Amino acid sequence: MNSTHGSRRLEVDGIGPVLAARLIGRCGRASRFPSPDAFANYASVAQIEVSSGERAVHRLSRGGDRKLNSALHLVAVTQVRMRNSAGRHYYDRKVNEGKTHKAAMRCLKRKIASCVWRLMLADERQRPHANRSRPEAA
Repeated sequence: MNSTHGSRRLEVDGIGPVLAARLIGRCGRASRFPSPDAFANYASVAQIEVSSGERAVHRLSRGGDRKLNSALHLVAVTQVRMRNSAGRHYYDRKVNEGKTHKAAMRCLKRKIASCVWRLMLADERQRPHANRSRPEAA
């Protein structure tokens, strides 16, 4: 399915044929999201602030598509386990900045979501437009 669509999602570390198909199935068209922020919000990887008094804490939204969030989480975990991946280097940089494991994973999932959205949008723009328009009924 992914090879016939010419998808570049398989170029991302941690995304294989199964996860790429899951991303296609859960998201539909990437162009329906006006920005990577909107996609991240839909995928439940946009951080929201939950604070009390002077203490500011961020967590991921519990809304949105939880199955899409799960797919992005699998990609993040796979990238962190791969020592030479860009995701692992990003995770290590966040930990060195003083973030906890969970906070660094939230940042990585957000970055992966933006990357996946851009790839999906580029793939969508490369496909022929013939399948997008419906013929009028005669």
